Amino acid sequence: MFSIEHEFDSTVITLVDEGAAPLKEDVVVNAFEECVTVEQYDPRTDNVLRITLSMSQMRDLGAALDLPEGVYLREPGG
Repeated sequence: MFSIEHEFDSTVITLVDEGAAPLKEDVVVNAFEECVTVEQYDPRTDNVLRITLSMSQMRDLGAALDLPEGVYLREPGG
């Protein structure tokens, strides 16, 4: 299950783990104009872990999802 919310400066997507136990904590994706953050609560450390991706990294990730194994260089503007 997931939800989508539009905030003032970002779009927030929350991914809820509905599989068999043990379940993982929710993953929250914040899409801002200049970057995307991915957050997940870690109960072992009682902290929220955050990864920040630039828009260039997001484009690379999107391209990588459709490619076979290998090393690639995206063309500028592509």
